[in-house]
Amino acid sequence: MELYGYPLKAKFNQPRPPPPKVLPATNVAAGYKNRIPYNPSESFNMPWMPNSYYKAAALNPTLSPLTESFPGLPPTKMIPFISERPSGVFTRHTLDDWHRSNMTNYKESETTRHNAERLRADLTRTIKDVYQQAKRTQGESTKNLGERINDIEYWKSELCIELDAMIRETNSLMDMQKRLERALADTEGPFQVAHKCLLNREKRMGIDLVNDDVEKQLVTEIKIIRSCWERLQQCLDTVNAQIMCNKEARQELEKDLADKQLGHHIDNKCYQLKNTSRGIHFFKGVERIDATVSVPETWARFTDNNIFRSQSARAASAKLRASTESLLMGTADEMWRQFSKVNDAFTSRITEIANVKSKIQTHLAKTRQEIFQLETKIQVIQKTIRDKEVQLKVAQTRLDERSRRPNVELCRDAAQLRLVQEVNEINETLRNLHQCLRASEDMLQMLVRSKGVLEHDLVVKNNSLFIDQERCMGMRKSYPSTVQILGYV
Repeated sequence: MELYGYPLKAKFNQPRPPPPKVLPATNVAAGYKNRIPYNPSESFNMPWMPNSYYKAAALNPTLSPLTESFPGLPPTKMIPFISERPSGVFTRHTLDDWHRSNMTNYKESETTRHNAERLRADLTRTIKDVYQQAKRTQGESTKNLGERINDIEYWKSELCIELDAMIRETNSLMDMQKRLERALADTEGPFQVAHKCLLNREKRMGIDLVNDDVEKQLVTEIKIIRSCWERLQQCLDTVNAQIMCNKEARQELEKDLADKQLGHHIDNKCYQLKNTSRGIHFFKGVERIDATVSVPETWARFTDNNIFRSQSARAASAKLRASTESLLMGTADEMWRQFSKVNDAFTSRITEIANVKSKIQTHLAKTRQEIFQLETKIQVIQKTIRDKEVQLKVAQTRLDERSRRPNVELCRDAAQLRLVQEVNEINETLRNLHQCLRASEDMLQMLVRSKGVLEHDLVVKNNSLFIDQERCMGMRKSYPSTVQILGYV
């Protein structure tokens, strides 16, 4: 028998599935919620209904309006809804299934609660073990930090003792070699002056970077001073090398001491940190970063090597102080003669640069005057072009207005011919004026470029004159006073 309005194969005709652990909620009304009746004019895809539904739907049943946009059918065409259905149509499970499901849920609840109780007991023991382990581990770390601080303090005291001894020895060595160092300083003064003069003259610009007589004399002066310095330096090489060695050992001690102080500060800060201290944060992954560069053995050996090196340098310095004796070489006369030659060359070159500067200033003044006059002419041409453009506007406006004359009034009369001729004449004049303007602007650019060249050349000459007259001769007004200590001037 085929029932209209219902599927041919309903769920209660199928074999019953095994009962689930949790009974599904049965809501018949939810299956029909928001279902729109079949309308032949619309193509709805309803794969859940068999063909028999569409046969029953041909009777055009009317339901209450589902939405405001679907009012439904008139009351005269509504048919009664079929309410008679076979008994047990919506039955899904038996009473045994219902009881069996409840028992299953009870057992699962008891099992879950038992497991939760066991888990809570395990968590309590785990938390207690974690606290004890953390306290023990933190105590060991604090103890190790305290031992490390003691080691740093010991090596800091050793470094301070050796550093004080090295400073005293270096000062003694420098005092013993005071006369020899003074002789070397007497030679250093003229050398620095000549060298600075060469460096200052390297700052000349453009064409003034010439290899003139001044530069040749300066090079010669540097060679002479260097020769004198080398002869004096032979007596001082050993002392300077030893002083440098002492300084290097002292720097290593100071650097090591500074590192020890910083490390002591950091470890002491870490030693005082507690769980209640401020400034503690998470640093994720810091335990995987190994930034260490030494182990305790190499760390102690490094400081011991620095101290041994300083002690060796102090012993050599003490031996050198007992055997060092300086000799003073007479070179002041040779250095003075070359100093006078360089000054004469500077004087001659300064006079030459001053004459060239005066000529450049004269040409520059004339060029600026010509630029001013040409700019005035350009302004006159531009004003003439603007006036002609206004006149062209008037003539073209007249032609445009006369083009609107009606019918036979569009006469090619004398006024029309003259207006056309006037427009052509003004256009030709404007072309000539624009050509003159471009030529004037080009000439102005050439004058500006020439002015720029002269100004740049004047800057170059001023720079060269300032370098030679102010910087170089300012240092060479008198012979360096340190040489007079030698007794040769």
